[in-house]
Amino acid sequence: MNRSPRRLAALAAFAVGIALAVGGAASAATAGHRPATEPKPTIVLVHGAFADSSGWADVQTRLAKDGYPVVAFSNPLRGVEHDGAYLASFLTTIDGPIVLVGHSYGGAVITQAGATDPDVKSLVYIAAFALAAGESVAEASALNGGSNDLLSHIDLRPFPGAAEGDADATIDPAWFPRLFAQDVPRRLAETMAAMQRPAALASLGLPATEAAWETIPSWYMVARDDRIIPPVAERAMAERAGATTVEVASSHVPMISHPGAVVRLIESAAR
Repeated sequence: MNRSPRRLAALAAFAVGIALAVGGAASAATAGHRPATEPKPTIVLVHGAFADSSGWADVQTRLAKDGYPVVAFSNPLRGVEHDGAYLASFLTTIDGPIVLVGHSYGGAVITQAGATDPDVKSLVYIAAFALAAGESVAEASALNGGSNDLLSHIDLRPFPGAAEGDADATIDPAWFPRLFAQDVPRRLAETMAAMQRPAALASLGLPATEAAWETIPSWYMVARDDRIIPPVAERAMAERAGATTVEVASSHVPMISHPGAVVRLIESAAR
């Protein structure tokens, strides 16, 4: 069939228009179905013995400012297995990925609980106990020949339901500033001493039954001037966990004396 040049040109223009319309619709549909930005993980901060959640205040404020959901967990301080189960139960109420951050004895608790929850993507230890299965806090303190005189400065008080020989332990307030927080202002250290949350003495000797760092990526901050956990023991725990490790010239409480460095490490783990 013969078609005039003018009719052929009109048909060609119509075909191009259809192609452009279809292509534009496809592009719009693709844009409308692009995956949303991955939500930031929830940061769960776990305090240790002789402390409470208030020690995370500066770190929490900075993380929240950077857009992270943050929860400061209240650690019962009754023993690794008990406290780990309590934290594991708490984690079931959080949707999405989780980064667990533990300070001191809180590290033992995240090591225990983290192994039970597939939403836990990273572990962060801040001058903390990254225990092996079957290992206690007392045993981990002695790694690489570590030692301290903490037990020489412990006050004991009874608590209801304590097993024979057990008691609530706190650090003698006269010694707390120089042992626990020698690089924070003296008045603040004295306030921290007065606000200590006691830990069951038995928690020092009760072993962990799980070691989450065996399967979950870990980050570790060694406090070079720590007088509670020997720095040599901290390095040993970080090394065997294969943790990404940084060191700071800090007392046992870098989250208070070096909050910026702590936030950077946590955010590194969160990414």
